[in-house]
Amino acid sequence: MAGQRWRLLGLGLLLGFCFLPQHITGQNASVPNKRGRGFIGHRVETANGSSELTIDDFATKVLSGGLTTAFLPAVYIIVFVVGLPSNTIALWVFFFRTKKKHPAIIYMANLALADLMFVIWFPLKISYHLKGNNWIYGEALCKVLVGFFYGNMYCSILFMTCLSVQRYWVIVNPMSHTKKNSKIALTISIIIWVVIMLGTVPLYLIDQTHYISNLDITTCHDVLPLETMAFDLFHYFLSLAIGVFFIPAVLTALAYTLMIKTLNASITAENIGKKRKRAIRLIIVVLVMYLLCFAPSNLLLVIHYASIKNSYTGNLYAFYITALCLSSANSCIDPFVYFFVSKDFRDHVKNTFLCRSERTVKRMKVSFSSMKYSRKTNTYTSTSDTQTSNC
Repeated sequence: MAGQRWRLLGLGLLLGFCFLPQHITGQNASVPNKRGRGFIGHRVETANGSSELTIDDFATKVLSGGLTTAFLPAVYIIVFVVGLPSNTIALWVFFFRTKKKHPAIIYMANLALADLMFVIWFPLKISYHLKGNNWIYGEALCKVLVGFFYGNMYCSILFMTCLSVQRYWVIVNPMSHTKKNSKIALTISIIIWVVIMLGTVPLYLIDQTHYISNLDITTCHDVLPLETMAFDLFHYFLSLAIGVFFIPAVLTALAYTLMIKTLNASITAENIGKKRKRAIRLIIVVLVMYLLCFAPSNLLLVIHYASIKNSYTGNLYAFYITALCLSSANSCIDPFVYFFVSKDFRDHVKNTFLCRSERTVKRMKVSFSSMKYSRKTNTYTSTSDTQTSNC
């Protein structure tokens, strides 16, 4: 038992080792910790000698109330309906319609993949909440849902940070070697996926489903007993909040602030000034969206843990899961902020729906570029012959 707990702590602190400063350390695994990530379940013995979990009145109200059985599934349904097709289209464009794989394309493709893998499991989560927070799909599938939910959410955060830094780098170093930078972007993307995969391993090593006797339901991840090793994962979840959100958030905010400062300083000509002002507005929108989507849930996560650490109560968990649900909206906003804002991307999507191949699009561009426009007759005239065509 002690050896297994040490292994869990080691895996839990892996992300902290990769991202956190040296002063964040774990406690001795031999000391029992009465800490939980969700609602605290109290184990009681039944008449036949087995044990079940019970929860307090506050947890009972939350798990049986409209917040978790109506509001949360409603938000997840909207995110799923919008996020699934938009991210699928984005991936199709990046993989099959975009030939030049420069760093921004690589990061955006990975962001779309992370968002898609995030929302693709939502039907199970929606079903869970609509059934009164009763999980009927087994322990293994619950672990997969939890692992993919948190893993891909933090993956999205890291790739958005990479995009912000890369965009700033392009502004200050416009002549940088694209091919070399693409290899660096691909390497960073692989490292992020590996780190996140290893970082979610502890979520697969603990029991995530528990039967709650006073509600007659089986919860998935929402209720954890005090005596399980989940309570030794305090530093693991703290590492996620600090290492995979707060530090990337600082980098993102710094990169976008420097971008705005650089663009403001370079506004001279009127035409260029209008374009750069639009770029600045877009940067502000992206930064505000990033902070609004992820800051509340991660701040509440830290406060929630501090509350459990000091008083062994988890009453903030209801606010945390609400903020977490709202943060999931980021996965359906990303395609419209990062992808569809580009005219080239919109053209690729349009050509995809019109079933135009790359060869057809190239021929259309060549044909159109070889024609001269006459304002008097409102017609295009081919430069190769005297034939006129109305457009």
